[in-house]
Amino acid sequence: MNGLDWAVLIGYFAVMVAIGVWSHKRVDNVSDFFTAGGKMPWWLSGISHHMSGYSAVMFTGYAGIAYTYGVTSFVTWSFPIAFGIAIGSKLFAPRINRLRSRLHVASPLEYLKNRYDLKTQQALAWSGMLLKIVDVGAKWAAIATLLSVFTGVSLNQGILITGVVTAIYCTIGGLWADALTELGQFVIQLLAGLTMFVAVLLELGDHGGFFGAWDEPELQGHGEPLVGPYGTVFLLAFLFIKLFEYNGGMLNQAQRYMATPTPHEAERSARLSAVLWLVWPVILFFPMWMSPLLVESQKTDGSDSYALMTEQLLPHGLLGLVIVGFFSHTMAMCSSDANAIAAVFTRDVAPVLSARARAWGERSGLVAARVTTVVFLGLSMAVATQVNSPTFKDIITVVIKWVAGLMGPIAIPMMLGLLRPFRRSGPTAALVSWALGLFAFWLVNYPIHWAVDGGVPLEYQVSIPLAVSLILYVLIGFAKPEDTPERLAIIDRVNTDDDGGAVGAAVPSRGEEHVSAPARD
Repeated sequence: MNGLDWAVLIGYFAVMVAIGVWSHKRVDNVSDFFTAGGKMPWWLSGISHHMSGYSAVMFTGYAGIAYTYGVTSFVTWSFPIAFGIAIGSKLFAPRINRLRSRLHVASPLEYLKNRYDLKTQQALAWSGMLLKIVDVGAKWAAIATLLSVFTGVSLNQGILITGVVTAIYCTIGGLWADALTELGQFVIQLLAGLTMFVAVLLELGDHGGFFGAWDEPELQGHGEPLVGPYGTVFLLAFLFIKLFEYNGGMLNQAQRYMATPTPHEAERSARLSAVLWLVWPVILFFPMWMSPLLVESQKTDGSDSYALMTEQLLPHGLLGLVIVGFFSHTMAMCSSDANAIAAVFTRDVAPVLSARARAWGERSGLVAARVTTVVFLGLSMAVATQVNSPTFKDIITVVIKWVAGLMGPIAIPMMLGLLRPFRRSGPTAALVSWALGLFAFWLVNYPIHWAVDGGVPLEYQVSIPLAVSLILYVLIGFAKPEDTPERLAIIDRVNTDDDGGAVGAAVPSRGEEHVSAPARD
């Protein structure tokens, strides 16, 4: 990097902070901070939903998969996400929106206290927060890895720089700042992605052009959709996992659905995100698929290939733009995660731990939300320094094995609890499926993994915990139905098509939040 590249990067950071300061004027209460007051237009929600699913892991971990295996990086990652969101646009998006407009909640997990009970809500809240700390820590490590390639700064310095800038704008401006910065980041990503796409196309002239390049020895097998550890079982597992993860199972995407004025606009938001996930990653992945022709990775997993390629192909200024694109992905995801976890802590956890928290008013609740956001970012940055340690191993292991494997037991009770067919499943089904799903993760990844020659294949490491949770949740619901009138009333309110609920209603105070059950016929 030279002075021009640094100017682009510093200018980007300055704009992100300015957006946060401007967004501060739109945040008057907890509802504004966590759900944009239910006033976010569907197109902005859709772009924000799309951007909050990216991070620099795509340009490190998934770039390594693309460098090694080719198009399977798209087939087993972007496609399952697009497919899952498309289904979720009908199945989950409208119902999650009604959590805010009808039940007046600000956290995706807040409704669980009435849908199940307090113990279930707390179990999912605490495990969800801990998982998110590890998940976001991997994202900080990914962007710091890229920054070290370009600038020479240490991993810890890179984590500190990106974390501090993200903390400033998302803490000041809440979900509005997240969405508006993600809109700007989407534009930057568009320019940077197209720039890199064209640069690689121009280089392919020496390798037979766009079509001839696929016949080069370096790309042998790169056109196969399912190769290596990413086979049919892995794809089927990820199709199911991403259905839950990207429709609210990881919390931050659920907030985008909650932020729109109506369930119909939440559905439109999800459809836009699904289309973007189906089309745009092809442009981003194409240079990575071609990277074995143009660079030789210095790392065994190929995770530095994209960074090396940008340094080789792009002039200064444009190089700075692509680096900004890396930052835009990671900061978009991490800021949205921080906002979601702050919502869970201040709305779901703190009131159980402290009587004072139950008495928070609008101002004190907003202060608590901002403090929680900073604390979460700090903890995730601390975890980031441990990535590549014997505990967490490499970035892609954290993202695929830990996050995908642990997400299912947390998401199953949360997401399926919204749907009428699972109305019989109550607190027992939720807690047992959650606990034994986590236990299955531990068994598959540690004792069984150590006992099996060559270890348990990756597709089973990520799919078995979710399958265990799903089967138990359904079977226990039938064996021990707990569909009380109060719980059925909650399900009715989020499933009815009449959208005449209190759209944009403020989040109630802690003493008023219990959802009363309407009379049943």
